[in-house]
Amino acid sequence: MNWKLIFALSLFGLAMGVLTVFVIPSKVEPVFWLAIFCLSAFLIARDRATGHFVHGLMVGIVNSVWVTCTQIVLLHQYIAHHPKEVEMMKSMPFPDSPRVMMVLTGPMIGVISGCALGLFAYAAGKFVKPRMIEPVRAS
Repeated sequence: MNWKLIFALSLFGLAMGVLTVFVIPSKVEPVFWLAIFCLSAFLIARDRATGHFVHGLMVGIVNSVWVTCTQIVLLHQYIAHHPKEVEMMKSMPFPDSPRVMMVLTGPMIGVISGCALGLFAYAAGKFVKPRMIEPVRAS
């Protein structure tokens, strides 16, 4: 497992967490995630000869941690820019505590999106040849 790669790719999740609070509207957010998934899948396939799915899964889970934490910390700004999501939260369990809802739903979204990214990475692994890393030679 290449945790350095997983952490580096998960920084897209941190960026998206901030951008979805202030800049990116919900309607176009999936387009950004699709682009991030495609790029991440390519980079995983290029970096790894095996384990594409599990790396994609882990990136998705860590992404959800970044996004959830960012949206919880910036909750008041998030609510101000996302009235539809606020209305949707009112019909869910814990309607008076959106932070609790985010903590409960974030990991589920992370696993689901991680599985999707894992499938993207697995598919990319069928087409992208990994970079060759030269073995370390003993002197």
